[in-house]
Amino acid sequence: MTLSVSSAFDGGNIRLVAIEGDRVDLEIVKDHMSDFYQWFYFRLTGAAGREVELRILNCAGSAYPHGWDGYNICMSHDREEWQRAESSYKGGVLTTRVTPSADSVWFAYFAPYTMERHHDLIADAVQHPAVEYRSLGQTLDGQEMDYLKFGTGKLQVWLYARQHPGETMAEWWMEGALEKLLDDSDPVSRRLRERATFHVVPNMNPDGSKRGHLRTNAVGVNLNREWHEPTAERSPEVLYVRNEMDKTGVDFAMDVHGDEAIAANFLAGFEGIPSWTKEQGALFDAFSNALVAISPDFQTEKGYEIPAPGKANLSMSTAQLAERYGAVSMTLEMPFKDNDDLPDPVEGWSPDRSRALGRSCMDALWAILPDLEKPKR
Repeated sequence: MTLSVSSAFDGGNIRLVAIEGDRVDLEIVKDHMSDFYQWFYFRLTGAAGREVELRILNCAGSAYPHGWDGYNICMSHDREEWQRAESSYKGGVLTTRVTPSADSVWFAYFAPYTMERHHDLIADAVQHPAVEYRSLGQTLDGQEMDYLKFGTGKLQVWLYARQHPGETMAEWWMEGALEKLLDDSDPVSRRLRERATFHVVPNMNPDGSKRGHLRTNAVGVNLNREWHEPTAERSPEVLYVRNEMDKTGVDFAMDVHGDEAIAANFLAGFEGIPSWTKEQGALFDAFSNALVAISPDFQTEKGYEIPAPGKANLSMSTAQLAERYGAVSMTLEMPFKDNDDLPDPVEGWSPDRSRALGRSCMDALWAILPDLEKPKR
């Protein structure tokens, strides 16, 4: 068979430059109306039993070029099981040599979480009698902003993921968190739903997800820089969600992401907000410490630089929610590479580990719930 490359499917992204013998040269396509690019997802056909060399030529100009060092591409024959193929990065080019066992094989920056799987996630969740479903509105491409609500407690807990659509591990995390929270045989989940009300947006950026974007929505806007003043024209996704938050209030919030460069799981908080209090900061630290105790996949040594007092970026959701509502809010970052403290040479960081961390985060929430329930001063 002749080698062929395609990406005209849900979440696909690649441009074929050339095929010369067993070498395939490719480029990642920029997000629409944006210079961001790093996410890729494509299909190679006709390569069964042949050693092929795949080269992605434009990595040096990507959003996070340091993310390619130590990175290994994700590969699957069935789009269910994803393994890592050894890769190298030199001179701005990511190179992978593989010998597929079948004439159809798939490659991606991380295991994709397609909009079709997202729809299945929503359809499954709404079967639970405790779950109330609502669309908060439609995106610029006409997709629904899916919102799930369940629980009867006074604490208002918001979980939202995938503001940056190429960070697909975020929705794998969400799948694990929802499996945990909606498991009626789990005593922790039953108690959490009694003492808190959960508001869940599994995918904040449906348009970018379907278009195969790394970081932006349908008009090239980074949603996590819109929380101070979202608009219907640029960022309706944020506008819908923040309007709902204004109605419910927010006591605890997790914004779930992936990081290209840091090979670890970590939290980023709200230390630089103008209204920061010791009590608010102590609750963030308590959650972080609980998660360290629960999950060996989580750590606190590696992470982002902490903003100076009063210097938080209030256009980002974590800082905005902490300032606007007095919430204990946080950004969870997971790796595109692996957790270097607990590596897996076959899969690296994976969907299963993302799901497991989602479940662990709900156990950590349970651990600090009594402190969260104390009246604010």
